[in-house]
Formats: sequence, structure tokens, C-alpha cells
Amino acid sequence: MTITDLAAPEAILPALRVNSKKQALQELAARAALLTGQNERSVFEVLLQREKLGTTAVGYGVAIPHGKLPKLEKLFGLFARLERPIDFEAMDGQPVDLIFLLLAPEGAGADHLKALARIARLLRDQEVTKKLRASRDAHAIYSVLALPPASAA
Repeated sequence: MTITDLAAPEAILPALRVNSKKQALQELAARAALLTGQNERSVFEVLLQREKLGTTAVGYGVAIPHGKLPKLEKLFGLFARLERPIDFEAMDGQPVDLIFLLLAPEGAGADHLKALARIARLLRDQEVTKKLRASRDAHAIYSVLALPPASAA
């Protein structure tokens, strides 16, 4: 499974303009609902519930909000580069400007965890995040996400 198996080119938001974590989650939920046919409110609620357990900001300006939906057919990813970094209550205190949303079917189990690990590994790579921050359009961002991992895990 590659990152591009999760996020299609139309699931890339190259310059999302938001002012808060809640607004970011609302915008991402709206786009995810549009692309998956899911209910926007349901997507937003799942993401909010997960954030209540603890922030999904993983440090270095990256957040990976995620959740499971009962009617979802397969894993779904959406990537957003924010125009301006926002506070996401990250452990390292850094504002977030790169967000990878992951939605999974309720019974996804190990696949959901594998996908989360793959995304986290990719976005921990400082070279990758530097390229993502420098990319200005969806095609360029998608190309960076499609790069093979630097080291085989």
C-alpha cells in the first residue's frame, strides 16, 4: 500500500485557508464527504471525537486526523497544505501546516494502523515535508506523496 493508494489527486488541497483546528477539521470533513459520498456531519463528528482523546498533531508542523466510519467502503486519505500554520495543540508546541486526513471502514483494523504508520513515517521525513511545503499546486504535492520511501521499511 502506498500513500497514493490512499489519496487520489483530487484529494489534495494545496492551499487551504483556515484559522483554527476546528475550522480545518470542518473543511477537511466537507471535502472528504464530497469525495467519499459520506455524510459531512458524520465525518466531522468522528474527527472531533478522535481529537478529544488527544491531539493528532505529531510534531514538526504535521497532523494526521483520523477516524473510522461504518459506511465507508475502503481507506481514504486527503492531504492539505495550509496557507498559514494553525495551533493544533501539538506536543512540541509547533503550529501545523501539513495535514493528512485518514478515514477507514469500521472493520479496517490492521489496515488502518498500517496506513497511519505509513503516513507518519512519510511525514516524519524532513526532506519530504520540505518538498511538500515548497509545492504550490496539487499536482506537485501529489508527486511528492507518490515518491517511493527513502528507506525500505
